[in-house]
Amino acid sequence: MSSGDHRRENGPSTTAKPITETEIAAEFSHHDLTIARINNGSFGSCPKSIISAQQQWQLQFLQQPDYFYFNTLKPSMLKSRTLIQSLVNAADVDEISIVDNATTAAAIVLQYITWSFFTSDFRPGDAAVMLHYAYGSVKSSVQAYVARAGGKVIEVHLPFPLNSNEEIVTEFDKALKMGKMNGGKIRLAVIDHITSMPSVVIPVKELVQMCRDEGVDFIFVDGAHAIGNVEIDVVDIGADFYTSNLHKWFFTPPSAAFLYCKRSEKVVDLHHPVVSVEYGNGLAIESAWIGTRDYSAQLVIPDVVELFVSRFEGGIEGIRRRNHEMVVEMAEMLVKAWGTELGTPPEMCSSMAMVGMPACLGISGNSDALKLRTHLRVLFKVEVPIYYRAPLEGEVNPITGYARISHQVYNTLEDYYRFRDAIIKLVSDGFTCAILSN
Repeated sequence: MSSGDHRRENGPSTTAKPITETEIAAEFSHHDLTIARINNGSFGSCPKSIISAQQQWQLQFLQQPDYFYFNTLKPSMLKSRTLIQSLVNAADVDEISIVDNATTAAAIVLQYITWSFFTSDFRPGDAAVMLHYAYGSVKSSVQAYVARAGGKVIEVHLPFPLNSNEEIVTEFDKALKMGKMNGGKIRLAVIDHITSMPSVVIPVKELVQMCRDEGVDFIFVDGAHAIGNVEIDVVDIGADFYTSNLHKWFFTPPSAAFLYCKRSEKVVDLHHPVVSVEYGNGLAIESAWIGTRDYSAQLVIPDVVELFVSRFEGGIEGIRRRNHEMVVEMAEMLVKAWGTELGTPPEMCSSMAMVGMPACLGISGNSDALKLRTHLRVLFKVEVPIYYRAPLEGEVNPITGYARISHQVYNTLEDYYRFRDAIIKLVSDGFTCAILSN
């Protein structure tokens, strides 16, 4: 670890007793135990010990809100920001702001970019590039801010299934060249670290460097699923902005996220879209107070490490490594049982994997995917999102449905066996999605 690396170990102390399977089950006993919940990716999960710690923060405020506001809130928020700084290797704690979620972070960045279209910096027709797989709210935000200000939006269409990072790099390079045609300028690139649906780990460092080489003005990495799921080193990645939700894979209650803004002369005058009395005191301070509300999910972040993550061998790195290994093992078990295939190679999976579903289920659109998901929830007590993949021209009996399975520390083998057996029964019964339409 270099002298400039601000990360710290967050594994168990030498005297700490490692957490047991029974203790893990107790930490998540508030979950609906009748459901095989293999969808941590959508909303995350929060252990009981952290819920209890959050309630203590809430009580502190309610007991004496004036004292809390003047004496507790700012130093406690700074402690949370400092921990995040260490986890993602930011050079300065002032580069870290805590916000509600990645959607809020996107609004901050895109608001900043939009103002540039009302100055002499950017011109109508200048481009923003983003992945076609970008999360829906982020895609809508780019349209709402950049397109309405006169910018052109270029989407990078990636194939699926994917076999290698080279396919991503090739398509991204095409989009950059398209944006620069006829003297065009690319003002912003929005790059997912892990796409949501379908779920794919994107080679962000390589794509960021491509943007630098092509003169892209600003680079924003949407790592909504990243912290606690893959390694994050914001200095190494090299983007101007990076965001990630802590409530998805870092065990905080909803909602908590961070926005990293690289300190540089070109990134100045960023503001939270909710203007409070802290306006003008820097984004981190503005974000730490947007009016009277519950800040406990953001203040409890250090407790997550101390009370929960530190009880696991290897800390958060050990958790994400085991989650990755288990989700790949379970994904391979499912495709073997169903005679299908993975949506990506294992090295392009995080703690989520895309699992092909039998073609005979007849998933013929997004509506079918949603109806089948509901059917699995209601009849088989399995919670898993399903991605519809449109068949290519000329494909024979293609796989059109992929389940996005997650693995988190509370999951058991039985969760995945229940899903496996549910699909086997549907196939055996001659089920097709057309039945649900009737």
